[in-house]
Amino acid sequence: MMNKSTTAEIRKRFDNDVERFSNLDTGQVATIDATISLELITEASKRIVPNAKNILDIGCGAGNYTLMMLSKIPNLNATLVDLSQPMLDKALERVSKETSGKVEILHGDIREVALAEEQFDIILAGAVLHHLRDDQDWETTFSKLFRLLKPGGCLMISDLITQDTALLNEYTWERYGDYLEGIGGAEYRQKVLDYVEKEDSPRSMNYQLDLMKEVGFSKVEILHKNMCFGAFGGIK
Repeated sequence: MMNKSTTAEIRKRFDNDVERFSNLDTGQVATIDATISLELITEASKRIVPNAKNILDIGCGAGNYTLMMLSKIPNLNATLVDLSQPMLDKALERVSKETSGKVEILHGDIREVALAEEQFDIILAGAVLHHLRDDQDWETTFSKLFRLLKPGGCLMISDLITQDTALLNEYTWERYGDYLEGIGGAEYRQKVLDYVEKEDSPRSMNYQLDLMKEVGFSKVEILHKNMCFGAFGGIK
């Protein structure tokens, strides 16, 4: 297995890509159904916790997920966490305009930042958890997110995923490769797949849903799946 990107390398890449991720149309072109998943996880969150006050957006990027959430539940208090300070600056500027609630930014890794337990009604994780590495990393992170939620709160994830069966995983990624080639040709296909190989270590939806149950979520739900992308979550 090749050496995956370090946290510092990932941070550097996102520091240099703020504008692209501030635009839903261009930021997510390699992500299948990005806008559908964004709609589904925010609408589901609203229906699960209609009176939500506090939201945590991990790997918030330029703030797209929180902005969508605010269009459904106004004036939330938002806590935004990201590795990239330029991304956070952009997210702070955009989110602050849309809420009268408190907006707090935390520069760092969700695995390391200190947050009070049972503080959040909604946690959104858009295209971020695929950076987790080994079993231990996944388990401690999911446990932490569970503890940060208030009872009745939800964790909603939109992310890159794998299949548990190698044959089917291969097929899924072939299809994804074809999709990429359709957008940008063979070179673009290779570029995106190489970068996923270098930077990402996604897990299957089954793995993540099982892990949610294991750490204590009372219900888990699948909202959407298309090839190697999915939207799903758990309720505390």
